[in-house]
Amino acid sequence: MNLTEFKQSEVSESPHYLLFGHPVEHSLSPLMHNLALDHYDLEARYYAIDLQSNELADLASYLNRDHFLGANITIPYKQLISEYLDEIEHSAREIGAVNTIRKQDYKLKGYNTDYHGFRAPIEEFEFALEGGAAVVFGTGGAARAIVVSLLDFGIERIYLVSRNPNRISSFKDFTAVKLVTYQNWTSYAEDAGLIVNATPLGMHPHIYKSPVHETEIQWLEDCICYDIVYNPLQTTFLKQAEKAGATTIGGLEMLIQQAAESFKLWTGHSFPIQLVRNRLHEELTD
Repeated sequence: MNLTEFKQSEVSESPHYLLFGHPVEHSLSPLMHNLALDHYDLEARYYAIDLQSNELADLASYLNRDHFLGANITIPYKQLISEYLDEIEHSAREIGAVNTIRKQDYKLKGYNTDYHGFRAPIEEFEFALEGGAAVVFGTGGAARAIVVSLLDFGIERIYLVSRNPNRISSFKDFTAVKLVTYQNWTSYAEDAGLIVNATPLGMHPHIYKSPVHETEIQWLEDCICYDIVYNPLQTTFLKQAEKAGATTIGGLEMLIQQAAESFKLWTGHSFPIQLVRNRLHEELTD
């Protein structure tokens, strides 16, 4: 439903958390967060709102309603939402995007939990990756959160793969980032211990796509290969990585960990990660 429809519904008069974005109909966030809210018997619900551009004028007042407790923000509003907030947390400011709003004492503070979501699954590889290099496919919204997370993690060189590197200016303030092309990325692969797919390539329903050509699979050998796509669970990129003998990390963990960080900011409770993980596996393998 859109914001206008939600405001007119009975559920808007009870405590709730929201996801704002467009489109949102396939989001797994309501499933995850309502499962967690039920786990702790918290009297609140989480709803996905397909926010229309003509509803933005009503957003500021809505965020101050008593029953509104907090929100997640997704495409295309992660940058715009900052205009409606009282404060932006440091990493979200550095990334230039907000995906979580925490409401406390009638103050609205913005966070970027993609930063934590991406980082959590690679924590166990810290000693292997620290001081090294990474190849990241993609220069979209997720890529900037990934770049900031990797730099804070201790990665010293990031090769960002773009189809049009000469047109990208949003990473010019990161001296550790070098923009490369899909034609020459393999020249930097040997330096990298981590290779990340931060593009939608391989996402359902286009499951046979990958940023890596079949003739380039050998460059994944001995790397940690991380795909932020979570549907399907086993993407073509991850299949290629397994074939090359690489260590693989799927996007479901990033999805769960960013949600866990949001939930903790809102409620103070730890996310029931295994419960959520099991339920999402059921949902994505049906």
